[in-house]
Amino acid sequence: MAEYNTLRAQSTSSTRAAQIDAGLRAHMNKVYGTMSVGMVITAAAAWAISGLTTTTDPSAAVAQLGNGTMLNQFGATIYLSPLRWVIMFAPLAFILFGWGALMRRASAAGVQLGFFVFASAIGLSLSSIFLVFTSFSIVQTFFVTAIAFAGLSLYGYTTKKDLSGMGTFLIMGVIGLIVAMVINIFLQSPAMMFAISAIGILIFAGLTAFYTQTIKSEYVAHAAAGDQEWLDKAAVDGALSLYISFLNMFQFLLMFMGQQE
Repeated sequence: MAEYNTLRAQSTSSTRAAQIDAGLRAHMNKVYGTMSVGMVITAAAAWAISGLTTTTDPSAAVAQLGNGTMLNQFGATIYLSPLRWVIMFAPLAFILFGWGALMRRASAAGVQLGFFVFASAIGLSLSSIFLVFTSFSIVQTFFVTAIAFAGLSLYGYTTKKDLSGMGTFLIMGVIGLIVAMVINIFLQSPAMMFAISAIGILIFAGLTAFYTQTIKSEYVAHAAAGDQEWLDKAAVDGALSLYISFLNMFQFLLMFMGQQE
């Protein structure tokens, strides 16, 4: 009888572990799927907006960039007027002040919609890269980033090493990086921009692994509670974290790999 109970307990434990593993795979698929949709929205918005801001008719141009690209009135408003500061800092303000409130108060569907709106806003702020860098170098950098991201995320998912300490250090590094970038807006130092880009790649590479492990750990810790609404919101929150890491790695790599028009 004792042996039967032991075998039954082991069977129940194995079944529960298998259920958690299956649920974790579905959860991670949702995280990566949501992130991918966000990336598509960002890319489409950036490409579409960049096309609406330029003109080939000199008589319709109200400004011209250093590489010869002519801007229409819409382009000049977005890239050359004070509105550009709003476009640049609005996504950061949303992450710092709006996302937490959305996670607490909105439904899972509302959180997902908020993420997609944020991805669209990022597309607006990123649209200028199509005016500065060649399409080939943008696509090339994207694929390099995707390969690096996949390897780093796989490491974060499979490693047995606790990355929480590294994550805390890297998040502090992000704060320092933001401060340095704001300062360099006024200094316009190429050497400082080079250093920021190199450090930024390393920071967000580490954060990719850290966030992946955190998403996995949080799912395992909360799966037993059966709160599907929380898990759905957590999947979107995880997608946002990985989206931001990918996007920042891409932008910093573009500084090195991008060929200007």
